Amino acid sequence: MNYRHAFHAGNFADVVKHVVLARILAYLARKDAAFRVIDTHAGAGLYDLAGDEARRTGEWEGGIGAVLRARFAPPVAELLAPWLDAVRAVNVAAADDAELAARLRHYPGSPLIAQALTRPQDRLLFCETQPGVREALTEAVGRDARAKVLATDGWQALGAYLPPKERRGLVLVDPPFEEPGEFHRLAQGLAEAHRRWSTGIYALWYPIKDVRAVDAFRREIERAGIPKTLNVQFDLRAVRQADTMTGCGLIIVNPPFTLAEELRSVLSALAPVLATDGAGRVRVGWLTPER
Repeated sequence: MNYRHAFHAGNFADVVKHVVLARILAYLARKDAAFRVIDTHAGAGLYDLAGDEARRTGEWEGGIGAVLRARFAPPVAELLAPWLDAVRAVNVAAADDAELAARLRHYPGSPLIAQALTRPQDRLLFCETQPGVREALTEAVGRDARAKVLATDGWQALGAYLPPKERRGLVLVDPPFEEPGEFHRLAQGLAEAHRRWSTGIYALWYPIKDVRAVDAFRREIERAGIPKTLNVQFDLRAVRQADTMTGCGLIIVNPPFTLAEELRSVLSALAPVLATDGAGRVRVGWLTPER
C-alpha cells in the first residue's frame, strides 16, 4: 500500500498514532534530564486540511474533526489534552473545540507535536528524503535550535544516530509502506536499532489492511525476543473489510509503565467516536513481557 501523509492527515490513524506519541512524550518530560526524539519518516510537519490532498479524501472529518466534536470525561480528557493542545496551537483561536472543528484548517504531524511537547533541554531529529516535503518540514519546524531536519534515509538513521548522547528518548518509525517487504524491513530495523540502544523507547506504526502480512510481522517481532514489547491495535469496525485499511497499530518497545493502561482507557473512549460502525475494537497486549 501507499500511505502518503498529506492525503490522510488528521484521520483515525493519525489520531491513534499521535495520542500514543503524546502520552510517551508527556511521560519522558516528567524527569528533568534531557531526552532525544528521532522521527525516521517525518513528513511535512504541518498539513493544510483545505489543501487538495486532504480535501480529496476528507478523512480528517472522521478523525480529528470527530474528536473535537465529542465530549470526554476525566481522566480521558486529561490524557488527550497534550495532543489536542498541539492541534489547537496551529489553528486560529476558537471559543471551544466544537467551534474549532468547524473552522479547523491545519493539522500538525509528529514533528510539530514533538516540538510542542518537549523542553529546552531536549533534542529532536527529523529525517525526510523527499526534497519538497523536506523543505515544507524545515519551514514548519522554523528556527528551533533544538531540532535538526536531515535528508537522511530513515532506515539508515536507525544505525547512524543510535545511541544518542542523551540516555533517554523515543524513536518513532512511521514509513509510508510504498515498497514490498516494508513489514519485514520494519522488524529488521527494530532488531538492529535495539541492539545499538536497548534502553530507548521505540514506537513503530503499521497499517492493518493485509491481515496475513500484519500477523507475519507481529510473529517476526515476537521471534526477535525483544523484552517489553507492547502491541497496540485499533480497528475501525468489528469485522475487517478486505483490501481496505480498516485499522492500524503500533509496536512499542520499552513503553512507560503507565502507557498500557492509559491507552486502554483513552482508545476505548475514542473507539465509538472514530469507528465507522459505532463500535470499533481496541487491543492492547504484550508480545513479549519484561524478562
